[in-house]
Amino acid sequence: MRVRNLVVLMLFVTVIAPIVFYTDRLATFKSSSSTDEFVEDVTAVAVNGQNQRLNVLPQESSTILKEPIGIVYSDNTTKSLPNSSTSAQQDSTHIALATQVESRDHKSTRVLSTTSDEENRVQDRSQRENQIMEVIDTITEDMETREDAIDAGDKAEQLSDTASQNMEIKREQKSAQTSRKMDKKGPIKIDTGKQKDQAAMPDARVRQLKDLLIRARVYLSLQATRNNPHFSRELRGRIKEVQRALGDASKDSELGRNAYERLKAMEQTLAKGKQIHDDCAATAKKLRAMLHSTEEQLRVHKRQTMFLTQLTAKTLPKGLHCLPLRLTTEYYTLNSSQQQFPNQEKLEDPQLYHYALFSDNVLAAAVVVNSTVIHSKDPSKHVFHIVTDRLNYVAMRMWFLVNPPGKATVQVQNIEEFTWLNSSYSPVLKQLGSQSMIDYYFRTHRANSDSNLKYRNPKYLSILNHLRFYLPEIFPKLNKVLFLDDDIVVQKDLTALWSLDLKGNVNGAVETCGESFHRFDRYLNFSNPLISKNFDPRACGWAYGMNIFDLAEWKRQNITGVYHSWQKLNHDRQLWKLGTLPPGLITFWKRTYPLDRSWHVLGLGYNPSVGQKDIERASVIHYNGNMKPWLEISIPKYRSYWTRFIDYDHIYLRECNINP
Repeated sequence: MRVRNLVVLMLFVTVIAPIVFYTDRLATFKSSSSTDEFVEDVTAVAVNGQNQRLNVLPQESSTILKEPIGIVYSDNTTKSLPNSSTSAQQDSTHIALATQVESRDHKSTRVLSTTSDEENRVQDRSQRENQIMEVIDTITEDMETREDAIDAGDKAEQLSDTASQNMEIKREQKSAQTSRKMDKKGPIKIDTGKQKDQAAMPDARVRQLKDLLIRARVYLSLQATRNNPHFSRELRGRIKEVQRALGDASKDSELGRNAYERLKAMEQTLAKGKQIHDDCAATAKKLRAMLHSTEEQLRVHKRQTMFLTQLTAKTLPKGLHCLPLRLTTEYYTLNSSQQQFPNQEKLEDPQLYHYALFSDNVLAAAVVVNSTVIHSKDPSKHVFHIVTDRLNYVAMRMWFLVNPPGKATVQVQNIEEFTWLNSSYSPVLKQLGSQSMIDYYFRTHRANSDSNLKYRNPKYLSILNHLRFYLPEIFPKLNKVLFLDDDIVVQKDLTALWSLDLKGNVNGAVETCGESFHRFDRYLNFSNPLISKNFDPRACGWAYGMNIFDLAEWKRQNITGVYHSWQKLNHDRQLWKLGTLPPGLITFWKRTYPLDRSWHVLGLGYNPSVGQKDIERASVIHYNGNMKPWLEISIPKYRSYWTRFIDYDHIYLRECNINP
């Protein structure tokens, strides 16, 4: 610090003294007023600089300075220095450019009093020289007294410099990481709005590459490109490069490292093509032709997708075809005593919780039973009545004999044993065996077929699908039954449904009128007067899959008779198409009690947007739709809710190559 003070003192002496002596030599050449102004300005700058330095100290120290004799100086715009530790170079710069600083930054008033004769001028000059020396001495003394304060300021500056250096190092590290990412994925945008858009669109670059390919193909098909072999070869090469870089990627994260380079190269080539092709009409015509062709291809692919999806939904995977065969073989190796289920005395006890499950899928039925038992509070009070067809009857029995559901009771019945269910009693059974129904499903002339393939699913030919309308006949001694589809998973205890007051209604179900296609007019033909006179087209629909039925009220209101009467009226399928939901909506019209939505969440077999919270809160989740969880076309993110209730290490599943 002392060295710095000494340097400042020497600068004042070596700069100001020559100026004073130099002005004395020029006295004979310049007027007295200009000489006085120059010396006055130098003195004012010195005093002003001293006042600025003393702003960082207590105000008492500023009283030491005195104004030069003969000068009255007032400055209202003087600003303190930004830091108390201003370097000596800044001080010397202020002195050397005093006149410029005063003219730019200060608005001052001065009153000058001088004598006209040269003796007084010399005397005043000597006095000013003495004052300058006094100012220099004062500055030296003040700087010595402020040494501690300046040291503290230096330490603070060092700390701030260290902090700023650390911040700069962190910024450099971040910029280095950013540059490494840019090598892989190209430059990163600084605009936060664009970053949000990119985050919302993880396939933005993939789409950009595809758009470039379309533009390149348009240019390639134009006459101007054909007339330019060099550009044509270059464009073909770029197309191949982008196609290789794009591959089968559907997201930006799946692109290769060179994708960004290929994109930029293609953009440059297309910029050249834009200069070559000046015929906008030809380009627009080509784009319209490509658009029309693409729309046609899209329609064809949609029809193919619909057909293949329906076909997949109708077929049975090899593993699920193998499993019943393997189980049937093992069943006949058992003796008669081993083929019987325990706890058969509970089958008709109305005090227990009874479930009705109609299915020909062994694995699906196993998931329903296992998930229900696992979440039940007292499994010993739960009874499962499973009805299947003749083909899967033995396999279904064998599975639950080998894999008993804990303390719960299981009954497996063959629909062929229901002798009361015949075509003379059931109109639907008579219709399913009619020639018109067979022609509807198996006719080869598709021109006359129904365009909606979902109504042509063979499951509608199975009487298992219509057994839900004959629950009192199947369970004559029970008061309440919970009906479950085989494509559901139970996630909570369901016993509270048996104590639920249906308020005189027969059916307890979750309504599905949140969307327009779940209204009555989407299922029934309201152009027919029988439908339009009896039902409201905007009435809210409800869902099968988990329904609590009051069988006592069912018998009292003769629900089965209502169902039969409407089935007879629909013999030519003019009231509704095939299926069980339309006749269910009609049969239980104004006889359905709406349950809370959390009991039954639907859509896991067709809707990939079902909320995670809704699924976790639901008591039952339903894979209604074509994308069943046991098919390869199932929605992957919902499949785990179903597979967790299957032991894939089971010997029968491993032998049939059934994997999650």
